[in-house]
Amino acid sequence: MRVCVIGTGYVGLVTGVCLAHIGHHVICVDNNEDKVKLMKSGQSPIYEPGLSELMQACSKAGSLEFSSDLARGVAHGEILFIAVGTPALPNGESDTRYVEAVARGIGNHLNGGYKVIVNKSTVPIGSGDWVRMIVMDGVTAHQKSSGGTTSDTSVEFDVVSNPEFLREGSAIYDTFNPDRIVLGSNSDRAISMMQELYAPIVKREPAEDKSLPPVPVVVTDLSSAEMVKYASNSFLATKISFINEIANICDRVGADVTQVAQGIGLDTRIGGKFLQAGIGWGGSCFPKDVSALIHTADDYGFDAQLLKAAVSVNHRQRLIAVEKLQQELKILKGKTVGLLGLTFKPDTDDMRDAPALILIENLNRLGAKVKAYDPIISSSGMSHGISGVQVEGDPDRLADGCDALVLVTDWEQFQSLDYGK
Repeated sequence: MRVCVIGTGYVGLVTGVCLAHIGHHVICVDNNEDKVKLMKSGQSPIYEPGLSELMQACSKAGSLEFSSDLARGVAHGEILFIAVGTPALPNGESDTRYVEAVARGIGNHLNGGYKVIVNKSTVPIGSGDWVRMIVMDGVTAHQKSSGGTTSDTSVEFDVVSNPEFLREGSAIYDTFNPDRIVLGSNSDRAISMMQELYAPIVKREPAEDKSLPPVPVVVTDLSSAEMVKYASNSFLATKISFINEIANICDRVGADVTQVAQGIGLDTRIGGKFLQAGIGWGGSCFPKDVSALIHTADDYGFDAQLLKAAVSVNHRQRLIAVEKLQQELKILKGKTVGLLGLTFKPDTDDMRDAPALILIENLNRLGAKVKAYDPIISSSGMSHGISGVQVEGDPDRLADGCDALVLVTDWEQFQSLDYGK
């Protein structure tokens, strides 16, 4: 099938590359010329294990192209993915201006022929109908500017909500081995085309283990599909906040939270995933999606107390490490603290809402000198954008002269360090 993916951020690029790998002809469109030039050269603008290699292979095979020409992408695609960012506004609401701009741009370039427009971006619940309206506004504006009327050209399209559930660091695997594929639409025709698009993944043709059953496909209405995304991430965030609450109680009563997590995780009703106690959740998805769902609930007169508590616990958890340092070192002013890890999770270069940033801010405020080592940040040159911390090139240099070390991000490399040394 012919596919256009608009937006080459984390979700868009991974989606486009993986769809090209399973046999579709994909054009990825981005309005950043430098980024497009970089991708055409075979380099990925984001760090994700295996992505660059897969991207280069698909480009060489001719199934993947990159362009800054939206008109070309819209003309090419039978299925058009909107995969641009929806960052959180200060009040917790999602910023949908980029989705609006793309939807309007698609409308400007629709010239007959049926299209499926897919919301891959995480958008507020109810955005499916809103996107349809914006696309039609673009169609109308274009036809008026060209001297025609809305009846001059047959424009036919449907909107589908197809939320993503990718984990940074394992996004390629997650794309080919999803727990489920969610498709939300009121159009049987659109759903049928999306099922054809994903058929190789549903049948697990790209998967290593062919003995697994077909991937479940959940077909819903637009709003329900959008809610699935928010509800999933909010539940997982709440689960992490829960185990961090348990960890803090364990500290006080002398219990080992890792043993507790193992004991409760073996309960099939609970499961062991997302029961790793630590410094709290960050990144681009959990903070934004939980805040957006709270904001939506507020809009409809409902006080989402459990979700608000999960956010509160998470904010407090980021300061637990500072409290522990104060207990051990007493006065932090004049002390040197080393951070092992900066990214919000391992196997990514993503610093968005990383708990390490809060640690750095608070340790600086208390007069401590902060050093850090991160396997990706230290080697990528990204450290120049992080203030208040001295980034070292290896763990030994980090530890030299430190009064304490804080294990922030559980990179695999940190499991085998000689901490005694």
